[in-house]
Amino acid sequence: MAPATVDAFMAPATPLSADNSDVNATPHASRSSSVSSPPYQAVDYSQKIDVNPRKGTRDFPPEDMRLRNWLFQNFREVSQLFGFEEVDYPILESEALYIRKGGEEIRDQIYCFEDRGNRRVALRPELTPSLARLVMQKGQSLSYPIKWYAIGQCWRYENMTRGRRREHYQWNMDIIGVPDVTGEAELISSIVTFFKRIGITAKDVGIKISSRKVLQEVMSLYSVPETSFTKACIIIDKMGKITIEELKKELKSIELSNDAIENLLQVLSIKSFTELEEKLGGTGEAINELKQLFSLAEKFGYSEWIQFDASVVRGLAYYTGIVFEGFDREGKLRAVCGGGRYDRLFSTFGGDDLPACGFGFGDAVIIELLKERRLLPEVPLEIENIVCSLDPDLKGAAARVASVLRGKGRCVDLVLENKPLKWVFKRAARINARRLILVGSAEWEKGMVVVKILSSGEQYQVNVDELE
Repeated sequence: MAPATVDAFMAPATPLSADNSDVNATPHASRSSSVSSPPYQAVDYSQKIDVNPRKGTRDFPPEDMRLRNWLFQNFREVSQLFGFEEVDYPILESEALYIRKGGEEIRDQIYCFEDRGNRRVALRPELTPSLARLVMQKGQSLSYPIKWYAIGQCWRYENMTRGRRREHYQWNMDIIGVPDVTGEAELISSIVTFFKRIGITAKDVGIKISSRKVLQEVMSLYSVPETSFTKACIIIDKMGKITIEELKKELKSIELSNDAIENLLQVLSIKSFTELEEKLGGTGEAINELKQLFSLAEKFGYSEWIQFDASVVRGLAYYTGIVFEGFDREGKLRAVCGGGRYDRLFSTFGGDDLPACGFGFGDAVIIELLKERRLLPEVPLEIENIVCSLDPDLKGAAARVASVLRGKGRCVDLVLENKPLKWVFKRAARINARRLILVGSAEWEKGMVVVKILSSGEQYQVNVDELE
């Protein structure tokens, strides 16, 4: 049999229910009780397993993984543009880290269980408590201010809607040690920078800004205690999700008077900063901080992205000052991102409080927004080189060629089986290869290979060691 030459070939021619159904019972009703292991059940290996992911979770096949990597790379690049360092934390944390003040919706959404050491643990529903734990652990070894970012998977057992899942990835940026609103201004600037990078404009998305101190000033007029204030914020965060009558009923349940509720609702309806000044006067702490933030927004150059909205309070108990929330201007999606100042979080864990602010930005809603605006990028597979031997006896030679290229930092798909050249060309098209490198007998005897530039059809021989 004649040797296989290139010319011959190239001639023209989830502790919760494991099934996918919703669980009607409250998933955490017996959180404080001991959880015994379920009795062993024999497995019927003749039955095919359910190949779908658990309800509310996702697989990431290659095409979806490329999109996720694209999104995460933008998260990382923006964070690094602003001088932030990346950190990460365990997905599994102590349940106590998330059981703070009463009334938070998140408490009833935690995936929690007792481990084999009889410890209460939870899959993290958010990243900020883990950040606080790590800062406390590092103690005086840290130099302030800290500017950290993280991209981590979070778990919440909640009702699913568009852009809301039971697991999601979240991008957090946090600044620890800066007491004034320059911290919040910097964080909002990073969010706007991210939006611009991926093609989102101020016509698509806005950022609502308020301060919890606005509500504090209103409630202080009615001698509302601090404990009721925190509960009121959590209730107010339900605005738009429940009726006004239901909202009033819940506010009455924490012993707010009718006058306090009516005045509070009037303030919450304010969408103009000027109107807020008229209502509260121009000298309070909340007004001064908001003035400073809006002034900084002009200097950063993102004034058109932000607007005052007194109804924004955020649903987590630890927020203490400025709060903000990214929203879809067409109103089709839930909050895109949100954050604010949390100067008293550390003391809830037994530490010394530190001035702090940050935001969380989930992966699910932004993908839905990009789909809605037809901005979702195609992220094709791109492998620069495909290497193929034309003779079964030359597989080792092809492997050497691939190793030479990989050693020079080149991406290579090595054809591992004996495949016809027609298959190789189809493979090259599917992976968007730029070059096809063929190892034929006659060329290899001279230490050469054939390189074909797939876009132009140009073809030439080159010494293996000179491949770049």
